[in-house]
Amino acid sequence: MKHHTANPGSRNLIFFWPIICLVAGAALWLFVDFRQAAEKSALETQALKDTASLSRAYAAYLGRSLEQMDQITMHVKSDWERWNRRLKLEDLKKDGLFTATAFLAVSVIDRDGRTVTSTAPIRNDENYADSAFFHFHHGNISTALRISKPDAGRAPSPSVIHFTRRLDTADDSFDGVVLVAVEPAYFLSFYDPAILGENGLLAVIGDDQVLRAATIGGNSSSDAGFNDLVALRDIGKPWRLSSAEKFADGEARFVAWQDLKTYPLTVMVGLSRQELLAPREQNWGTYRNVARGGTVFLIIVAVAGGIFGIRVTRQERQAQAVRKTYRLATDSANEGFYILDPLLDDAGDIVDWLLVDTNERGASFFGMPGERMVGKRLSDFYPGPLFQVMLDLFRIACAAGEYEDEYRVPRESPLNAQWLHRRLVKSETGVAMTIRDISQIKKNEQELLRLANEDALTGLPNRHWLAKFLPLAVQRASQNGDMLAVLFLDLDEFKNINDTLGHSAGDKLLKIAAQRVKSVLRPSDKIVRLGGDEFTVIVEQVSHRNAAAHVAERIAQALQAPLELGGSRQSIRASIGISVYPDDGLDPEILLKNADIAMYSVKESGKGHFRFFEPQLYATLKERLDIEQALRQAIELDRFVLHYQPRVDAVSGAICGMEALVRWIDPVRGLIPPLDFIPEAERTGLILPLGALVIDKACAQVAAWKQARLPVVPVSVNVSARQFNEGDIKSHLLECIARHGIQASDIQIELTESAMMGDQADVADQLAAIRSRGIKLMVDDFGTGYSSLSQLQRLDMDVLKVDRAFTAELGKAAEGQVFFKAIVSMAHALGMKVTAEGVEDMQQLAILRALGCDEVQGYFISRPLPAGEMSVMLQNYPGFPPAARLAELAS
Repeated sequence: MKHHTANPGSRNLIFFWPIICLVAGAALWLFVDFRQAAEKSALETQALKDTASLSRAYAAYLGRSLEQMDQITMHVKSDWERWNRRLKLEDLKKDGLFTATAFLAVSVIDRDGRTVTSTAPIRNDENYADSAFFHFHHGNISTALRISKPDAGRAPSPSVIHFTRRLDTADDSFDGVVLVAVEPAYFLSFYDPAILGENGLLAVIGDDQVLRAATIGGNSSSDAGFNDLVALRDIGKPWRLSSAEKFADGEARFVAWQDLKTYPLTVMVGLSRQELLAPREQNWGTYRNVARGGTVFLIIVAVAGGIFGIRVTRQERQAQAVRKTYRLATDSANEGFYILDPLLDDAGDIVDWLLVDTNERGASFFGMPGERMVGKRLSDFYPGPLFQVMLDLFRIACAAGEYEDEYRVPRESPLNAQWLHRRLVKSETGVAMTIRDISQIKKNEQELLRLANEDALTGLPNRHWLAKFLPLAVQRASQNGDMLAVLFLDLDEFKNINDTLGHSAGDKLLKIAAQRVKSVLRPSDKIVRLGGDEFTVIVEQVSHRNAAAHVAERIAQALQAPLELGGSRQSIRASIGISVYPDDGLDPEILLKNADIAMYSVKESGKGHFRFFEPQLYATLKERLDIEQALRQAIELDRFVLHYQPRVDAVSGAICGMEALVRWIDPVRGLIPPLDFIPEAERTGLILPLGALVIDKACAQVAAWKQARLPVVPVSVNVSARQFNEGDIKSHLLECIARHGIQASDIQIELTESAMMGDQADVADQLAAIRSRGIKLMVDDFGTGYSSLSQLQRLDMDVLKVDRAFTAELGKAAEGQVFFKAIVSMAHALGMKVTAEGVEDMQQLAILRALGCDEVQGYFISRPLPAGEMSVMLQNYPGFPPAARLAELAS
């Protein structure tokens, strides 16, 4: 069989013409754009130069005009002063001295602001004493010409510009002002449409950045009809192209300016960009029309060339068919190839295939030499039903022209492989077939699939597997009308075991837990490890909700059996949440979420049992999450204030300290007491930033009171156990005290007994470090926690604050006083003071005094007060009445 090398050039004809045409079209448009851009740039450069030249000419013209004004005012001043104020401008006007139409008036104003002589009629109410130029000349000994800002003028002139010069007496005292009033148009007579065009710009701007006069197209103005015209001036170069939005008529302009050498003015000239470029726009349109015509021509050439290429390629493809099949078959030594010709019956139908060629790799799949295979029929290799399957495969390949698949080899097949990649290509005379052994690839894929769906530690299915399985399980339950239960398990105290006994003990615990749970499930039930110590059990075909509860009970019982971990006996408990399809959700994600919520509720209510999902559980969780989010935002936005409740001496009633109590100011709910948000802050860890904020606010308030010279007493702030265990409370305290410039003795710390029950050595070290700086320490709510006598002695506290529950028992029974007396005696023996919390009436106060209590705090003394009210109390609180009166009130 002969092999021919195909010329690839004919197959590329279909691409050749479109690419050349694309390049030619792009070059044509690039040339047009470049030519247009070059011409436009040259025009704009010349326009800027012309505008600069015009601005210089305008400056020279205006300078000459202003010299005329300068000379007029100087002559009037000289004559007025020389003739001893007897000059009559009316007579000079009659003599034809002031004939310029731009002069609205030439006037002399006396030292009181009245016009004494003028070329214009004098009004009786005319007085310039309050004008800016009058004030200037009155206060400045200067003979220089002053040019005013545009001012309201007499009809028909809407505005005027005043040229003024000071008049002096013989001793240089102020004697009035020479005034020449002109219309703004006086500045704009330079405008010539033949030079500046129909939309040219002239403008005059003072050094004070105030527009004196301006015109666009001959329409003069001296106000803001021009959008930010003063801002057009660009320090550093005398011209620019300014955008359309800078002008009221919306046209862009080439703008140039020139400062007058003698006078404090700048002139500005502008030429319309549209007027300058309009004559060339027609040429540029012609360029683009030529480019469009060329583009159409190139498209026609590209299409014609493509059609020609397609025809040539189609003809060559037929000639290459057989050669292509051989080339495909011999691309890799790992592929076996076979050339087969059809065998037809009398009716012309294909009844079998004859093998006409193969390679050695192809022969090895059948376990025989290639020369023994050539000349055999397909039916010789595939007896029985397999032959019909192969016959159908070849029929599909002939109909489609090509066929490709991955084929799992059945056991009865003669091929020595488990998986094959097959490709069949039809040729002019028959079919070329290649096969490649992909058994190892498939094995690797199966292993990767197993690894992707299996938990490496326990061998259980993982979260990825569950994401595919659960939707199918829900679908089956829906189709069959069954119930399905999802159990969410979380091992209680796993973290403690993992942290104390090590990760190896934790891994062993997880393996044992997985085995125990699996042992009490049916073969059809599935247990999945989600990660960490969380598992999910899927129970299909549940008859009723109690059946799911029985599964949860069996799991709990199986887990409770003791086991050896790290040389000690441990027991496992689990919190289990249950959701049931369809009662608790129709979607797999909803079922998992609801089971998780139910489990979370079990954790909150004591752990170690199971609970079905209930809608109110979601509402409770959402409410907590909303509170957490609102609390987090409130901390970020500092929506907290401190109220202060005083502690007073039990005998004298003198204020000896106060407790800072935080309040949350919510925009919707108003002032929120601490009991409504402190537990949530403790649970979420937000107590750390909130506690830091409270300490800072307390220090800032003490500093403010000291600044106001009030009789300040120490302020105590509450510190939680979490702040001691997770935060750096000492550093923050000292940093706030230093930043606000107060003494360490101005701040005291209150901590509950539970705060002292963490790492006792660490807590003791922190408390000792704080106390060494002069900050007193108080035990808050004493009697409700776990502290012992030895612990109190070791931690060296300063004050015991007895919980209000014990104060409330005073006066009710003798036991209450006995217990309180014991606390007082113990505290005094340890060198600590005693503060009674929750003192509500005079009887309790009298008993506390008799028991030797040092300080009292409660609503009988004062409710918690805002800082402003506390400031008043610090100055005015009188203390207790005399002892005799106090005893009378108690009785």
